[in-house]
Amino acid sequence: MAGAGRLHPAEGITRCWCCCCRRHPVGIGWRRLPFLLLCLSLLLWAGAATQGENLHACKESEYHYEYTACDSLGSRWRVAVPHTPGLCTGLPDPIKGTECAFSCKAGEFLDMKDQSCKPCAQGTYSLGTGVRFDEWDELPHGFANTATNFEIDYNLLGNCTKSTWVPKGDYIASNTDECIATLMYAVNLKQSGTVSFEYIYPDSNIVFEFFVQNDQCQPTVEDSRWMRTTERGWKKHSVELSRGNNVLYWKTTAFSIWSKTPKPVLVKNIGITGVAYTSECFPCKAGTYTAKSGSSFCQQCPANSFSSKGATSCQQCEPANYSEPGSSSCKSRPACTDKDYFYTHTTCDENGETQLMYKWAEPKICSEDLPKAVKLPPSGVKMMCPPCNPGFFKTNASTCEPCPYGKYSNGSGCTNCPVGTEPALGFEYKWWNTLPANMETTVLSGISFEYKRMAGWEVAGDYIYTAAGGSDNDFMILTLVIPGFSPPQSVMEDSENKKVAEITFVFETICSVNCELYFMVGMNSRTNSPVETWFGSKGKQSYTYVVEKNATTSFTWAFQRTAYNEAGRKYTNDVARLYSINVTNVIDGVASYCRQCALETSGSSCTSCPHGHYIDKTSGGCSPCPSNTYLKAHQPYGNQACIRCGPGTKSNKMHSLCYNDCHFSISKKDRTLEYNFSRLANSTSFLGGPSFTSKGLKYFHHFNISLCGNYGKKTALCVNNVTDIHILDKGTEFSKSTSSYVCQSVMIPSEVMGYKTMVSSQPVSLADTFVGVTTKPTLDNITSHTDYFPAENGDLPDVIFFYRSKDVTQTCRDGRVTTIRLRCDPLKFELGLLSLPSKCPDGTCDGCTFHFLWESVEACPLCSAEDYHAIISACIGGIQRTTYVWRKPKLCAGGVLLPEEKVSICKSMDFWLKVGISSGTCAAVLLIVMTCYFWKKNQKLEYKYSKLVMNTSAKDSELPAADSCAIMEGEDVEDDLLFTSKNSFFGKIKAFTSKASLRYSQAWQDSVCRAVLNKLRGRIFQHPQMDPSLAPSALIPPSRSKIMCGHLGKKHQKQVSGKNQRVFSCY
Repeated sequence: MAGAGRLHPAEGITRCWCCCCRRHPVGIGWRRLPFLLLCLSLLLWAGAATQGENLHACKESEYHYEYTACDSLGSRWRVAVPHTPGLCTGLPDPIKGTECAFSCKAGEFLDMKDQSCKPCAQGTYSLGTGVRFDEWDELPHGFANTATNFEIDYNLLGNCTKSTWVPKGDYIASNTDECIATLMYAVNLKQSGTVSFEYIYPDSNIVFEFFVQNDQCQPTVEDSRWMRTTERGWKKHSVELSRGNNVLYWKTTAFSIWSKTPKPVLVKNIGITGVAYTSECFPCKAGTYTAKSGSSFCQQCPANSFSSKGATSCQQCEPANYSEPGSSSCKSRPACTDKDYFYTHTTCDENGETQLMYKWAEPKICSEDLPKAVKLPPSGVKMMCPPCNPGFFKTNASTCEPCPYGKYSNGSGCTNCPVGTEPALGFEYKWWNTLPANMETTVLSGISFEYKRMAGWEVAGDYIYTAAGGSDNDFMILTLVIPGFSPPQSVMEDSENKKVAEITFVFETICSVNCELYFMVGMNSRTNSPVETWFGSKGKQSYTYVVEKNATTSFTWAFQRTAYNEAGRKYTNDVARLYSINVTNVIDGVASYCRQCALETSGSSCTSCPHGHYIDKTSGGCSPCPSNTYLKAHQPYGNQACIRCGPGTKSNKMHSLCYNDCHFSISKKDRTLEYNFSRLANSTSFLGGPSFTSKGLKYFHHFNISLCGNYGKKTALCVNNVTDIHILDKGTEFSKSTSSYVCQSVMIPSEVMGYKTMVSSQPVSLADTFVGVTTKPTLDNITSHTDYFPAENGDLPDVIFFYRSKDVTQTCRDGRVTTIRLRCDPLKFELGLLSLPSKCPDGTCDGCTFHFLWESVEACPLCSAEDYHAIISACIGGIQRTTYVWRKPKLCAGGVLLPEEKVSICKSMDFWLKVGISSGTCAAVLLIVMTCYFWKKNQKLEYKYSKLVMNTSAKDSELPAADSCAIMEGEDVEDDLLFTSKNSFFGKIKAFTSKASLRYSQAWQDSVCRAVLNKLRGRIFQHPQMDPSLAPSALIPPSRSKIMCGHLGKKHQKQVSGKNQRVFSCY
């Protein structure tokens, strides 16, 4: 009965299991899981208890304590769990544990034996309720590392199997290709917490995002999903986490379209709080230590020292050995060589002399005591100091000081600017005895990407060059900071003239391996953006960069000998040199010369000329530029500063640029073609054909075009939203954007990247200056090849727009140029179609000249009266219609409208046919009547002639009584008879009737006239009462062909004696 009051373990577990199953049957959900786990723990304990007779009692070293899962009330149980089940018996009974929300502070751990917080011992640390991952020799437990391809093509997935995050010891590095690399970690938080990590994100050609998904696989709302690029060292990023399951994602995607490999993203020191209780402290990793208890972190061992895991202090290396900061062991020092030191110059002394000094490169890791080790050359050789830089003068202490405003200097003394001139402010550095006050130098480690406290560039008299550095993959950095610029007043007020200042430098690189020199520009303390990169050795050359914004600007030169992740100095003889740096229009700068200025009307003070006015060299006043010219704002001296605009363009009101107002005209044959491109003036964008990288990344070349108009304002905008994708919804400015007439960027579709918007990167300006508009294929050494866009219809010439960009690259020494060929196509309405040459699918064949074809009905000339013709309809019902139609093919748009249809009254063909028939009938009848009349008349004359011939044998003094030429009584006194050898109208009719009758009539007329004359010769002129004055003066000879017979007048009739007849006179 001793054991009657004690419950057997098996019996107790059975009761507990039955109770749990009865209260929480299977299938009721994961919320009942804590009870099931408690029952399972008791079952394990019961199993061990049944074997208690054969097992020894468990010792504290053979088991550990754990908490069960929290129930719905927020409580839990502490149970003892053996390290190896079945080896011992007599485990402590479960007891109620602390509340689920209970946690210890950082630097403390929860002692499960008495369930209280205790400080961590020396050499260990804790985060309280968090975990930290700071060792990346291999992927820590719990992390997942995947890489996928863009296209869902399993045949290509093999290409991305190795494109994952790579552990690098102190950090983990991302991929650098076009695969999607994802680093994941799942954690269950007992309370709200945070996740923090440090990262380096130097290259915007990689998309880097960090986001969190909850247990429903839904991303949390977080503005910091898209990471910002970094410039100086490691940057810390923190995100709040909610209670429950959280999955952390670090995701990178590179899409460098060019051959250059982008720099990877680096991540280290990942810490998560709110995880659970910490039952033990973590030992410090090798290379770190902590000397006090209750620490939440471990300190790094300094250089030339080391430590092992869980160290409380660092041990110094032997003199023959060395170590870098955070090392776990020491290395033997190599023998010193000539690559381990460099030379520099001291500042000038009071005698104007400088000393040549040799120094060991820091940190010094070589040994001078080893065999064949070189010694540091002796220093102290004196030489004369170079002169001061332009704009500075030497003081008594042989230091260089800037000249005051209003004076200039060539490096010696300061001189006042002459009257009518002003100092040209800037900085011109060409002597390098000391580093200028506005320049600084440092070294960025290429391994840990931390800045070292050492100089990366050293002065050397007439140039400045890169020092040895800590290792060959370090970045030697030189930075020049300009507080602001003071361009001419006309430039500041002209929003379209973006040239604020310019920087020009002369450099040289001498390399034996794949060295790189970067030139970067940053504004308003923002991240430096690479502008140009040079690879390998480059001869002495000049480079100019145009500053477009008036802001605090930093210019940075970074030189890396090799990109390989190697320590040591093998290529210290590979150097970069800067010989001179010249920056113009600098606020509070110095002057190396004075430039002419415009004088006030009264006095000798300088004043600013109005917009579009140049400085007259003779009078010193301001004179306006002629029309259709633009002014060189930075050199407005003399009328030669006014440059004439190109064909088809005109200047704006400020004479700062030339533009096309979307109107153009050209003479062709016998007409003038007028164009109006106003509907094409707005900014228009289009995508080129798809392209693919070696890993299957699909991308497009995106072009934005602002053709004309807008008074020359550049409205085409291309952006870089790789690190600012979240900004799209906020409407703020992008970190980098390009505004011009034509610009280009690389676009990745949203469905490829999985983002809500397309990713845009690498914006480039292709057109900053309007050159002109013409139909000729060449203008200002820019050629638009006709074979790139063969024309199907040669009736109309293409109108070509020419542009030029000021961006100068290693490939494009004269900058990029662009041609846009406008072609009339009546079948392409509105904006029509933009296309690229089939020979050059990226728009360019050489990388410098870009060609576009724009086909649209809006590219057709304006319609005029020569483009249509009239169609006249038949006269129907007395109405005739005139309709106007366009000529085919119609190669015009807009302009004049077709005239309205005209209606007019007309006579139909039936009417004119009736008139013709009637007129013909009448003419035929008249002809018949006249023919009959003359035929009858001819018969009478023939009869009379016959009678006259028969009477010719009669006596000469007698005339026929009845038939004579006299008109007898009763006949018409007005009848006249005309005989002439020339046919009269009636004679022609008679001749038409019979030619024989005509010959007979003429012979008869001659005979009659002769007979009549002979008769009259005896009667009339022998009459005793005849007036002699009436006698004819002459008789017509018989041989005359024309004889006319006419009657005498009435006065002659009265003189004839008593006979009632008329007397004829033939003459």
